[in-house]
Amino acid sequence: MRQFLLSIAAILVLTVMMSASPRHFEVKPVDFDSIKSGISDPRSKYYYPVMMEKYLSNDTLLGYDAYRYLYYGYSFQDDFDPFRNSEYSDVINELYYKKEFTRAECDTIIKYAELTLRDNIFDLSQMKFYIFALKEKQKYTLAEIRQYKLNHIVAAILSSGNGTEEKPWVVISPAHEYNLINILGYVATGHKELENNIDYITVEKKEKNSPEGFYFDATRIKQVAREKYPE
Repeated sequence: MRQFLLSIAAILVLTVMMSASPRHFEVKPVDFDSIKSGISDPRSKYYYPVMMEKYLSNDTLLGYDAYRYLYYGYSFQDDFDPFRNSEYSDVINELYYKKEFTRAECDTIIKYAELTLRDNIFDLSQMKFYIFALKEKQKYTLAEIRQYKLNHIVAAILSSGNGTEEKPWVVISPAHEYNLINILGYVATGHKELENNIDYITVEKKEKNSPEGFYFDATRIKQVAREKYPE
C-alpha cells in the first residue's frame, strides 16, 4: 500500500507538471553503463554534445528518454561536481523570499540565476527562481520553456524509482533530494545515511497515510566524489 501511495503521489505531481504532454514516462532502473555508452557515441541519438546543444537552444522536442540521458549523463562530464554551490545563492534567496518585488529585483534574480545555470546547468533551485522571476516580468513564453526543462528533469529523476527503500530515486546531487521532496509538496525534517549509498530523508506527514520519508540512491554521487576528491 505504501509503494502504491508513493507512486500515486508522484503521478499526481507529474500529471500537473506534464499537462502539455500526452506521454507518460516509464519507471525503470538507471543503467549508467548504457548511459555512458550512449552519450559518448557520435552515432547515438543520445550523443551528449548534440543533446546539450538542443537543450541550450530551448528545444522543447526532447522527450523523457533524452532527459534521462541528459540528467544522468551530466555526471560523466569533466566539469561535473555533485557538490557545486552557487556563489550567488544567498543573494537570490534573500530576494526570492521577499513578499514584494521591484522590477529591478526581478532583473537581479534573472541575472544571477542565468550566471548560476551557466556554471551548474541542473541547479534545480536556481531554475525555480529563474522561472518565478520571468513570470513576474511577464516573460511567459520563456518561463514556459524553462518550466518544460524543469518538469522533464524532475521526470527523469522520478522515472528512476518510487522513493521507497526497494526502489529509491537515483540522483546526481544531494541538493536534488531536497528539491524533489519540495516539489512533491513535503518538508524535510531529517537525513540519514544508510548502507549501500542510500540516503533517507524524513518529512513532515501530510496526512495519516502519507509517507514518513523518501529513499534516494546516492551511489553515483559517491563514485564521482571518490574520482574528483581522492583521499
